[in-house]
Amino acid sequence: MKTTITMGALGAIALATSAQATPFQGFTIESMGDMGYGETVRLYANIDSGTRIDAVFGNSASALSISVDGGSFYQNALGGPTSQSINSAFFPLAPSLEWDSYVSIGELYSGANNNLLDIGIAWTSFEGGGELATDNGSWFVTPVDAQGAEVNGMVFIGQFTMVGGSGLIGQVSFQGKDADGNTWQELGVTWVPAPGAMALLGLAGLAGRRRRR
Repeated sequence: MKTTITMGALGAIALATSAQATPFQGFTIESMGDMGYGETVRLYANIDSGTRIDAVFGNSASALSISVDGGSFYQNALGGPTSQSINSAFFPLAPSLEWDSYVSIGELYSGANNNLLDIGIAWTSFEGGGELATDNGSWFVTPVDAQGAEVNGMVFIGQFTMVGGSGLIGQVSFQGKDADGNTWQELGVTWVPAPGAMALLGLAGLAGRRRRR
């Protein structure tokens, strides 16, 4: 059974050039269950209606890091580090591929509508089950790619299957366009493992309604 847990952003790092309010509202972590390879979750960024995400990145001011607290990522030999490597047509022949760990923007799998690109990220550690980290890299789409737009206030940014450990932890930065077409950035937003599903479900409504004024 799927359970959606909405989490607010913690430890945001604001620079003088990006201190204004942004459309970012926090994260949603959706549990897909354990299909025999570890607990699979899908990570979404929550943003305002009519806005979009064009890049997930890390830089020298705020490094990107995604890992399993005390565990590792399941990585399928037929998959790859991004959704461009996940061909859903292969799932009937290789069912385990569906539960690979990978990142994306908007699109779950490869295909004609997926124009995801990446630059500056060394994927070796992540593809070996370890931390995904960069202080000078990004996965991204262009502002004209439909996949960056929010759907029901969310943009999919990655699927992660966790082997052991206490949950998914990370810090990422975002760039996108607001409803007026202006570029926005949110630097160094983080999340931590759930202290317990019931506790977070009780807080979900409050966390999901976080707003900057």
